[in-house]
Amino acid sequence: MKTSAAISYSVKRKKILPGFGLTMGFTLLYLSIFLFLPVSTIFIESFSLSFSEFWEIVTDPRVVESYKLSYGASFIAAMIDCIFGFIAAWVLVKYDFPGKKIIDAVVDLPFALPTAIAGISLTAVFAKNGWIGSYLNDIGIKAVFSELGIIIALTFIGLPFVIRTIQPVLQDLDKEIEEAAATLSANRFQIFFKIILPSVRPAVITGTTLAFARALGEYGSVVFISGNLPYKTEITAVLIMSKLEQYDYSGATAISVVMLLTSFLILFTINFIQWKSSKNK
Repeated sequence: MKTSAAISYSVKRKKILPGFGLTMGFTLLYLSIFLFLPVSTIFIESFSLSFSEFWEIVTDPRVVESYKLSYGASFIAAMIDCIFGFIAAWVLVKYDFPGKKIIDAVVDLPFALPTAIAGISLTAVFAKNGWIGSYLNDIGIKAVFSELGIIIALTFIGLPFVIRTIQPVLQDLDKEIEEAAATLSANRFQIFFKIILPSVRPAVITGTTLAFARALGEYGSVVFISGNLPYKTEITAVLIMSKLEQYDYSGATAISVVMLLTSFLILFTINFIQWKSSKNK
């Protein structure tokens, strides 16, 4: 005979709608239409090339330089976002100050702002006669139409990912643990590195990974500020678009396959390391 607790639990389970089967079906349908099918078409199109043709396209010196710039600039931008995103999240969580809600709302601006508008705005600000670019130009630093401009654009679009990933974790930290550590004569550095940082490390890694992945696929904000000079300031996304404009679909998909596979490998490796570290705790 079922106990009252068991009956209550079974009733609650029956009230859970729409249920595993239906939700799983919708999940698979969504992934198939918006993820699996579009990605599969990239591979199918690239199969029209022979291996020698495929290899010749993806190892072209111009393409290789675009790989180096895309991954290098994305990595640097993600590291910058990691540092300053953590600081920004810390300030928004730990302190109360006038205009806090406004700043908290502005953090999401890169999410809502069209990337083309962001690119135009950044170009205007960092140009030789811009508000910031004029000062940089006086000390011999060229921001627009350079690798630095690309890093600036990628940092701009990736920063909210880090802040919004770390912020809720910092809010959920138990202040009593910090207070207990302080009563045991732990200084601020010990509290931060031994209590706070281990707790937020998974969120930091996740936010930084999201910023890196977002930067790899960025096009709109970079196309204006980079100058798109082959072998110098041309990222892979811009090169793919240029091949599409030239109706070179096979070349564009071949490069896309390389970007897709390497990006997936990097993201999988980071998530695997994060999973292993959490499992060993």
